Amino acid sequence: MTPTPDTTATPPTPAWVTVLLAFACGAIVANLYYSQPLIKLIAADTQMPLSAAGVLVTLSQIGYGLGLLLLVPLGDLVQARKLVAALMGLATLALVNAALADNATVFLASAFAIGLGSVAAQVLVPFAAQLAAPAQRGKAVGQVMSGLLFGILLARPLASLLSTTGHWQTVFWLSAVLMGGLALVLLKYLPARRAALSAQAGGEAGASAVGRYVRLIASLWPLLRDTPLLQRRAAYQAGMFGAFSLFWTAAPLLLASPAYGFGQQGIALFALVGAAGAFAAPVVGRLADRGHTRGLTAAGLMLGALSFAIGLLAEPGGTLGLAALVVAALVLDAMVAVTLITGQRGIYSLGDAIRSRLNGLFMSLFFMGGALGSALGGWAWAHGGWMRVSWVGGLFPCLALLVFLLFDRPGARAQVETGH
Repeated sequence: MTPTPDTTATPPTPAWVTVLLAFACGAIVANLYYSQPLIKLIAADTQMPLSAAGVLVTLSQIGYGLGLLLLVPLGDLVQARKLVAALMGLATLALVNAALADNATVFLASAFAIGLGSVAAQVLVPFAAQLAAPAQRGKAVGQVMSGLLFGILLARPLASLLSTTGHWQTVFWLSAVLMGGLALVLLKYLPARRAALSAQAGGEAGASAVGRYVRLIASLWPLLRDTPLLQRRAAYQAGMFGAFSLFWTAAPLLLASPAYGFGQQGIALFALVGAAGAFAAPVVGRLADRGHTRGLTAAGLMLGALSFAIGLLAEPGGTLGLAALVVAALVLDAMVAVTLITGQRGIYSLGDAIRSRLNGLFMSLFFMGGALGSALGGWAWAHGGWMRVSWVGGLFPCLALLVFLLFDRPGARAQVETGH
């Protein structure tokens, strides 16, 4: 299977549509992270043993991972706006169910369904790329991804702040209302685009819906196997997202330690400051459109590793340590945006007919890196404090950089990325 670049002319997309997509992506993906700072409160109200409460975050991530592989590829088979509305409807019902939960089983099932429905964000991102003209694709993806990154970074502090003024259920009720309203808005105002599914992936005339879906999913492995660009980009982003997840798992532990003594509101404020790194996404998209993809990728991986070296200064505490931690957070968040936008711009340029499947594979693969980073963040803190966190965290982008140096040299590339 050889992907072919998309060269069809695309009419300009109104600016408000891109803003709507960016806001929607951030609001949707935030659902995955609301429960993390509320674990103790949720466990107490649902009679869940605190020792097992961490599984509620894991279940939402498992649901999200399955959705990336099994639901996001449907964007190549059905209209994106209808698929998004259906997934957001699922997320809305799951959020309501979570807010009403009075036992652990109900809440855990809701967490899984929230993750499953939240993959709507990953249907919208390639849809934004499809709406944009090829020369503006990086800019459009950068703008939408800035919204998604803000959603990831702001969800935890928002949930923490809301929990101090009311019950933990408040954030779930508010998000349910937002999801339901956004689903209706997107269904009404997003342009209708026919899915451009290729015949090789199950688009044969007369095939049943089940048959087309089975062939769609079966095409994922050949697509991954035969697309070196996807393999490389997923490896880079797995390293960067692993570092990102490790940092944001361990940084609150450092801030709450005697070295800083931060409370929940102080940690939330730190997360808000760190979120400023997401402002890099639109700028990166524009630079990628000008042909700087490879240089941006190298810089992103190197500075991602450097952020942990800066973060080492945070261990003793004090004003200097806090300033170093803020700088490390800003640099790391910005560099995650750099590698993510350049990667997505490249794989989205491989064709309309496979864009949703490419995105599902890309996101699910680097999501595994994030899950590993989250797990290692707690382990590194418990077995060596912030020093070990910094060394383990810096290893992730260093490994990604090694892959880049070995396999992304002009003579070694099996597939040239658009924009190099």
